[in-house]
Amino acid sequence: MFKPGDLFDLTQTVHRDLFEGCEFAWEVLPKISAYIASHIQPALHNRCEGRAFIGENVYIGKGTVVEDGAMIKGPTIIGENCQIRHNAYIRENVIIGNDCNVGNSCELKNSVLFNGVQVPHFNYVGDSILGYKAHLGAGVKISNFKLFHDNIVIDVDGKPFDTGLRKFGALLGDEAEVGCNAVLSPGSIIGRRSVIYANVLWRGILPDDMIVKNKSTLEIVERRLRTS
Repeated sequence: MFKPGDLFDLTQTVHRDLFEGCEFAWEVLPKISAYIASHIQPALHNRCEGRAFIGENVYIGKGTVVEDGAMIKGPTIIGENCQIRHNAYIRENVIIGNDCNVGNSCELKNSVLFNGVQVPHFNYVGDSILGYKAHLGAGVKISNFKLFHDNIVIDVDGKPFDTGLRKFGALLGDEAEVGCNAVLSPGSIIGRRSVIYANVLWRGILPDDMIVKNKSTLEIVERRLRTS
């Protein structure tokens, strides 16, 4: 499940050429900068509601709305009919497809969002690829850098495999769902249509059509009111 076609419907991005020649989907990440540099034709076809900062090396498609306080530094390519909401922070080397939502106080860098992706509230997405209609709940963080600063290593066929990347967040397959306040550790790979429940700390590879539940126990006790 590591090939681009295993995780993503490549017809759901106009940037499918970015994935050409990649054996593993994460090999796209170091290619994003050069791809944008060779394909971008800066132009703003969007509508602004309020005041936003939009850098010089940015393309935004028709029907997209950029709300007050957003900052789009670029280089960035944003598709059509997207919502870039209040205080969104889109840093360098980001590709956003059509019909996407980047919400309040979200931060994106060096990432690819396929069509229909929802990153709606207080999310961090760095060095990641989010497939068609993938959705992050409020407060989801995608960690992209190990505390010990060494390369990201994942499990391939039961053996550790060095990706060669110091920064690698997550690959979310098409229609994957991640619940509120979950954290995805560096190098996480989530299969198509799989679901991670709220508050889960996830590390590793999750196959297609799976659910990860948080079974933390709750204790319910009687409230004893003080009497004067």
